[in-house]
Amino acid sequence: MTIDLFEDALPPPWREEIAPGAVVLHGFVRDHGPELLAAVNGVVAQVPWRHMTTPGGFTMSVAMSWCGNGWNSDSNGYRYSQRDPGTGKSWPEIPAILLALADEAALQAGFGHYVPDSCLMNRYDPGSKLSLHQDIDEHDFTAPIVSVSLGLPAVFQFGGLQRSDRTQRIPLAHGDVVVWGGPSRLCFHGIMPVKEGYHSLVGSHRINITLRKAL
Repeated sequence: MTIDLFEDALPPPWREEIAPGAVVLHGFVRDHGPELLAAVNGVVAQVPWRHMTTPGGFTMSVAMSWCGNGWNSDSNGYRYSQRDPGTGKSWPEIPAILLALADEAALQAGFGHYVPDSCLMNRYDPGSKLSLHQDIDEHDFTAPIVSVSLGLPAVFQFGGLQRSDRTQRIPLAHGDVVVWGGPSRLCFHGIMPVKEGYHSLVGSHRINITLRKAL
């Protein structure tokens, strides 16, 4: 059985506000999965999936790729860069479809026109997770984060400005987009361990695309 076996019975796209400045656009890009996955695969062909090491020396369970301004994690901390430190070459440009998606999602969520300069892509295999964290390595906190879900479903945790604040658990499905900014820009968030399953387009993975203004 595939995750989208009953796709015809899915509800129409709808908007859910989860906090001031934080919105889930359910089903927002559900009909554009093939084009979005093609854009992801084009980037991954240039920046293959990799498991980064945290400053504390742990290997992340999530595999990463990126375009626009890239991202790095090692014993020196987290940081963005315009070029591959190994080759000196610029990272791939953000595909046009992802730029258009980010702009439209930001508008639908109540923000103005939006031009991100960094796109991070995470691949979650069954069991992969992302612990609660804040996105604080960007230089511009006035711009929102736009986060796109493809493939297997996941449970998104969204908390407050302190790690100890109570978190909401929000189910995310293929095609859902979360946008948060303004008073929620620095809220803690994460992904609970992804359960085993199979999606007819993405297979046994969840792919998350986050677009942001980094530098």
